[in-house]
Amino acid sequence: MSSFYNSVFIFLILSFNAMGQEKPKLIYVGDPMCSWCYGFAEEITAVKEALEGQVDFQLVMGGLRPYNTQTMSDLGEFLKHHWEDVNKRSKQPFIYDILEDTSFVYDTEPPCRAVVVVRNIDSNKEFEFFKAVQKAFYLENKNTNELETYLQIAENLGMSKSAFKKHFLSEEYKVKVAQDFQLARSIGANSFPTVLLEINGQYEVVASGYSTAEKVLARVNKYLQE
Repeated sequence: MSSFYNSVFIFLILSFNAMGQEKPKLIYVGDPMCSWCYGFAEEITAVKEALEGQVDFQLVMGGLRPYNTQTMSDLGEFLKHHWEDVNKRSKQPFIYDILEDTSFVYDTEPPCRAVVVVRNIDSNKEFEFFKAVQKAFYLENKNTNELETYLQIAENLGMSKSAFKKHFLSEEYKVKVAQDFQLARSIGANSFPTVLLEINGQYEVVASGYSTAEKVLARVNKYLQE
């Protein structure tokens, strides 16, 4: 897809949101393989629940290292340092064995694509699927390049494995997830997690990097009251 058509696509999405939006929108930009997003999981869940009914919620895949070719062992020391920092700050548990895997390529496009597939199959399950993929990777050390990792999660959430597989392996969804990456950049989310509040087409960053639910809610409420 050309950059011109990508730009048109993003413009239409943003224009539609600005014109048709009935309430403010909380936009969470993250990546299932982003360790700080994993650390932020309980905080953003609390924010989402506290604001239910007041704002709409949109999950956008930011693309931490899409199409990367380095293995887990190539990045092992770098990742371990970050994972330990996340663990200390958020108390989220990690299993570190996967960091020694010489065959597991650390490509974040497949898990992001899987989330976009679920969004289109059943958007009500998108956020739970996102968090389930995080746990599968960080707690169970599942290989996120393998289709079976996602099929099991999809089945656990009551979705059709055959429908998921069909979409996940299609070229269409490789394009759709790339559009998510472009949308993230277009609204200024270049690091993850990023949380924005959209009000009447205007975007305010309410969290850039890890934060607590209390701090995010305080910033959201400040903008909602203006």
